[in-house]
Amino acid sequence: MLRTRLMALLTTVLMAAGLAVALTPSASAASPCDTAPEWRQGTWYTAGNVVRYNGSYYIAEHDNPGYSPTISTWYWDPYDCGGGGGNPDPSGFVVSEAQFNRMFPNRNSFYTYSGLTAALAAYPGFANTGSDTVRKQEAAAFLANVSHETGGLVHIVEQNTANYPHYCDWGRPYGCPAGQAAYYGRGPIQLSWNFNYKAAGDALGIDLLNNPWRVQNESAVAWKTGLWYWNTQSGPGTMSGHTAMVTGAGFGQTIRSINGALECDGGNPAQVQSRVTTYQQFAQVLGVPAGGNLYC
Repeated sequence: MLRTRLMALLTTVLMAAGLAVALTPSASAASPCDTAPEWRQGTWYTAGNVVRYNGSYYIAEHDNPGYSPTISTWYWDPYDCGGGGGNPDPSGFVVSEAQFNRMFPNRNSFYTYSGLTAALAAYPGFANTGSDTVRKQEAAAFLANVSHETGGLVHIVEQNTANYPHYCDWGRPYGCPAGQAAYYGRGPIQLSWNFNYKAAGDALGIDLLNNPWRVQNESAVAWKTGLWYWNTQSGPGTMSGHTAMVTGAGFGQTIRSINGALECDGGNPAQVQSRVTTYQQFAQVLGVPAGGNLYC
């Protein structure tokens, strides 16, 4: 009784002073994230279900039989546990989702921003090495080459189907278990050949030799293969794209590592110029200079 009188008196004093406070306990609305289960493949989800996936939360926009939250924004969208309309990217990627959408206004819905950020954990040094300028230059360089390889993130698979049977090297001890024509170009850097699927899969802990279709069916897997090539492979060049950008060798060397055998040294100057122009545009979107050594 005494406690009730004291609270009433204090409320009167505070109201007289123009202060609005709640002295009675109130239960805050529970967030769906508090009870959100881990996403499980094969589980049926209905619109409105919230799940946890790779440390982030997603809400089902449409009913689906357990599709990965990073496959398509038709089925899933990132969910903000605080109610702010889109959860912040926990990866700290130097490219925001708005900037990504500006770079790829006509992209295929398969190439999700969330798929890209989910893939970053595979190569934590990517766009995370050196100064803020260098980090943004590397992101711009990677995305510019990706844009060139996929027509602006439109194509998921290689368009020339006549090439499909050519990408099997039966001289490898593991052969082509998925089939003669299974190792065509897929993903943001158009991964091709059985030996590249084997190497990328081994590095990422994913069996891509037996199931190369995962690269065209799962956004995060596709992005991981692109990051694998960018961070670890020199191709016809002398260094990886990552090394070229963080050491100051320049954008031209990233072209050489991806398609230098056909484009560099006068091979196809129009294609080189296309890559350079896109890189300059993306660097401008991120607010950094393109730097030197742009051509190969």
